[in-house]
Amino acid sequence: MTRTDGGPGEAPPVALRTEALEQLLTERGLIDPKVMNEIITTYETNVGPLNGAKVVARAWTDPEYRRRLLQDGTAAIGELGFSGPQGEHIVVVENSATTHHVVVCTLCSCYPWPVLGLPPSWYKDPAYRARVVKEPRTVLSQMGLELDDDVRITVHDSTSEVRWLVLPERPAGTEHLSEEQLVPLVTREAMVGVAKVAAP
Repeated sequence: MTRTDGGPGEAPPVALRTEALEQLLTERGLIDPKVMNEIITTYETNVGPLNGAKVVARAWTDPEYRRRLLQDGTAAIGELGFSGPQGEHIVVVENSATTHHVVVCTLCSCYPWPVLGLPPSWYKDPAYRARVVKEPRTVLSQMGLELDDDVRITVHDSTSEVRWLVLPERPAGTEHLSEEQLVPLVTREAMVGVAKVAAP
């Protein structure tokens, strides 16, 4: 099994249960581990945050595309070839020096798969889903993002009808970088609004 959220030390109970379930299904011939790894790789590299990063980098370097993206996110994202399940209606909101947007799904884990891939475990965590709506500044701070007190925070609740994507602020000092050079700077966390894009 490919682990994407682990680190050094003991695996969390959910990961252990997942591995046991995968092993059982493999032993019974119900799944093929190679196919499972291909699916995971697809969602990590082809249908994941890299697509969203390409959208953001294009918006940072092409003002007309940025305008279209903010006006009709789904159509503008589709211009780059990104569409599919969980991406039928995506609204894009832009962070600025005075306004910060953050996304949550309070009911389940609605997420724009075509541009961000599968949702991370913290996004699905009941504590994040409940707390970010009530105390966004505190939650963001606990996740490592400190915002000035005068920055207005808006929380957007994704639903089965509408998914949200944050267009993060372009970091200062990157004006000389091309669209292709900007792509690796953009993180999934920045496109959900729980982080900023760091300068290289």
